[in-house]
Amino acid sequence: MMRKNIAIILAGGVGSRLDLSTPKQFFKVAGKMVVEHTVDAFERNPHIDEIAIVSNPFYIADFETIVIKNGWTKVKRILKGGRERYDSSLSAIKAYEGEEVNLIFHDAVRPLVSQRILNDVTKALAKYDAVDVAMPATDTIIEVNGDYIYQIPDRSRLKRGQTPQAFRQEVIAKAYGIALQDPSFKVTDDCGVVAKYLPDVPVYVVEGEESNMKLTYKEDTYLLDKFFQLRKSELNDDPIDDDRLRGKVAVVFGGSYGIGREVARLLERKEARVFCFSRSMNSVDVGHKEQVAEALKSVFGQTHGIDYVINAAGMLRKEPLIGSDYETIRSAVDTNYIGTVNVAIEAYPYLKESKGKLIFFTSSSYTRGRAFYSIYSSTKAAIVNFVQAIAQEWEMFGISVNCVNPERTKTPMRVKNFGTEPDDSLLMPEQVAAATVRTLLSDFTGQVIDVKREEA
Repeated sequence: MMRKNIAIILAGGVGSRLDLSTPKQFFKVAGKMVVEHTVDAFERNPHIDEIAIVSNPFYIADFETIVIKNGWTKVKRILKGGRERYDSSLSAIKAYEGEEVNLIFHDAVRPLVSQRILNDVTKALAKYDAVDVAMPATDTIIEVNGDYIYQIPDRSRLKRGQTPQAFRQEVIAKAYGIALQDPSFKVTDDCGVVAKYLPDVPVYVVEGEESNMKLTYKEDTYLLDKFFQLRKSELNDDPIDDDRLRGKVAVVFGGSYGIGREVARLLERKEARVFCFSRSMNSVDVGHKEQVAEALKSVFGQTHGIDYVINAAGMLRKEPLIGSDYETIRSAVDTNYIGTVNVAIEAYPYLKESKGKLIFFTSSSYTRGRAFYSIYSSTKAAIVNFVQAIAQEWEMFGISVNCVNPERTKTPMRVKNFGTEPDDSLLMPEQVAAATVRTLLSDFTGQVIDVKREEA
């Protein structure tokens, strides 16, 4: 009989080192709480049979609400943790006492654990009684005596421990049973307990990943956000699921040419119902709120529902600021930024009803202001911040909001501003459209989806 694999999500921390008013597992990144991303990873892994969350007793009711909201089917128990980390481990060990199961302990604040790591850990459990996850030590590690170096261990034999850490239930229970009899017992992780108190039990090591980082300090929040942004490169390996797009209703603003037109064409090929609007096509200017409202109202009147709204409308006039007239500046701000706000506000009631997806576009120039791009790059930077903000505001309503960031793309707008460029130096609009549609099919929200030539 195969042992069940039980994931134990250790979420008992109070976030003191992160200097947050709420525990770090509830910190939001990429549109969800950190712990939601973590549990999602175990929920979708086919080798995980059950999940138990170990919580600070004060937050158990919050976790009950989170479980219901996410519809997790594998979460069977929410257990009370204790003051120390090992108290949380012990809570799970005792909860599964007498059951022939594997316990897979994982920090709730490591939200980017990969399916590869989970697969390798569960596979190793078929052969070993204890399994750790670790990365090679890249820095020189020194052992000190007071303020002075005592010795420098051989770095080739050192690794940095991560989680998950996995055990047969009876093995980790026995190790803790011995450890708790030791008056000088100290522990930082569960594998350390097995290694010290059951030295005859080999602990197999699975290779970890840099992205499987732990949210500990405030500075980690920036790095974690960047790792989430990198995760979207997985989109390029995903097939575009025709069945999930068939019959969906999509509204594309800026759909008359360039990226917007290619998004519309791809969706139509996948049998979605697509409605395009632009100034040249049907006199709809996203800079005018009432025109956006009327366009969406007309679509809803025909379809009785809107699943996707994509705003590809944009304006670029490459020239120095001092040489720009006010009307040009105002028009660019209205189209690029005010238009983004207008589309979001007017799309909100429809997407709230359908739990739909909203996509905007930024530019690689958003990361820093550049000469001749002052208005364009600053509005594109504003779009990124806007998307990340409303993704958090609207996540509770089931609305996903993302921002696609293509490298230089061969569009009529680019040709008009830069002239003829070698095709091999540019993305094609069809490539950006494919990444956009994959984003519609993903569960991402609050993400900046980079699209690069080598990935596309």
